[in-house]
Order: sequence, then C-alpha cells, then structure tokens
Amino acid sequence: MLTDMTDTTTADIRAALARTRDQMGVPATGVVLNLIIMTDESGQHDAVRAASQAGREHPCRVLAVIARESRATSRLDAEIRSGEGTPGQTVLLRLYGPMSEHADSVVMPLLVPDTPVVTWWHGLIPAVPSAQPLGVLAQRRVTDAARARAPAEALAALSAGYRPGDTDLSWTRATPWRSLLAATVDQVLDPIYGGMVSAEEHNPTADLLAVWLSGRLHVPFSREISDGPGITDVCITTAAGDVRISRPDGRVATLSRPGQPDRHVALQRRDIADLLAEELRRLDPDEIYGEALASVAGIPAVEE
Repeated sequence: MLTDMTDTTTADIRAALARTRDQMGVPATGVVLNLIIMTDESGQHDAVRAASQAGREHPCRVLAVIARESRATSRLDAEIRSGEGTPGQTVLLRLYGPMSEHADSVVMPLLVPDTPVVTWWHGLIPAVPSAQPLGVLAQRRVTDAARARAPAEALAALSAGYRPGDTDLSWTRATPWRSLLAATVDQVLDPIYGGMVSAEEHNPTADLLAVWLSGRLHVPFSREISDGPGITDVCITTAAGDVRISRPDGRVATLSRPGQPDRHVALQRRDIADLLAEELRRLDPDEIYGEALASVAGIPAVEE
C-alpha cells in the first residue's frame, strides 16, 4: 500500500500511519525497532531497499529523511509504504528549505514509542555521529566510510569523534574475515612474527582488519595494495612458515598452512542489506570496533 502526502505535517503523517496499520492489520507491537536513514534522492532507493530486506529479520519502522532544496520554501512531503512483502512501515520524508535543518523535530513524533532507535547515514558521513540531531535520538549510529571520497580520512574523523554506540559498515564487512582468522590463529602453535593484509586501494575494511590483527596478536601487520575486489589476501608470518588466506574472486578463499593441504572456504562478499541486518542484531556498544578505529591511522601502506 502506498500513500502520498504533499505539504503535510507530522500530525497528519501519524494519523495516516495509524490508518494504514489498521487497514493492513499490522500490530504496532510487531515492530522491534525504529530505523532512521539519512540519505539523498539519488541514494534513497538503494537505502530503502536494503532496509526493507533487513526488515524481514528485524521488523522495523523505517524513516528515510531526504533533504531537498535548501533555498526552497519550508515544506514536508511524505510517502508511506506498507506491506510490500516485509513487516513494519516505511516513510520517506522529503524536507524542503529550512525544515531540513530540523529533521529531528520531524522524525521524533513518528518514532514507535518505547522501541530502540538506530540511525544510518547512507551518504555524507558526519565526523561526530552522536552529536548530530538524528544521532542523539539513537542507541546505535551506523556510517559507511567506504562511501566517502577519502575513506582513510573518514575513518580518522570518525575515530576522533567516536562515542560508544557508533559503528561503521566497513567494520561489519570484516566480520567473516575476523571469524575465519580467529579460528585459524587458534590452531597456530608456532610463534607469530607479523603479517600483512592485501586489498584494493582506499579499502577501509582492510585498514581496520590490519589494526585489529596487530592489536590482537601484538605483532605488526602492514597494509598492501592489490587489484581487489575487496580484501584479497591475509598472510600471517610464523616460525614454521606463512599462514595465508587468499580470496582473489571475492567468493571463495583458500586457506594455506605449512605442512597441511590447502582448504577452500566460502567467503562471499556481502551486500548492504546483509551488512545492515547484522548491525541491527546488536544494540550494545561495539568496543572492539572502537579499539580498532582508535588505532587505524597508524597503518603503513606498501605499494606492490
């Protein structure tokens, strides 16, 4: 069901949400969280689609905030979507003129009461997410440094402004790698001297993975440049030889260890919907991400 509302108010949107919910027979108690998306017109389609897919696992009220012409007359347009194969409700809020500077005042009355709030910036990354008006409303604040023009600089800015509850999808992308590496290192009995992480240039996930490995193993890990896609190689140097995980195709990795046959492991690159669904599973602060983010600026880059 689709409801378009032009030059409207938050009171009218709330009433329309209630009517739509009653018509669809969707109980308010079925919503487990509120997801606020800060995006622009060019990115709203992909962001809302990802949120809808993630909503199959985490039924939520999605409020997509789209700032439009800043010089226009102050106006609020809304588009309410219900059903479409997913639980919950989606509201696209287009804010024109000065109203775009007060998005929190528009969003707050539309939140499902007594339900956690997650804010996701799909586009421009604020240096201090917790200081943003829409960040103040949220228990969890999600950014994506990979979408920045200069991902390394974005990570440095996020590090300086980090507060518990912040996270970044660049870190979420590292989850399968971290799981595989943790299981692999547990089987290494020889001393570890260091290693390297190889990935395409300007890949913030590789930067975070390198400092995470260095911090956990207390040895230096360098950052090397490859042709991608994404992370292609992680090498751990031990007294017995190199332990290496290679993933040149972005789908299947080969685990090589001294004196043992190679083993193939599924290590598929994931889309935004899967990454977002993972982040919505936890609302507590990610302290390990905070530690990795604090150390990320000191990675040496090595050109091949």
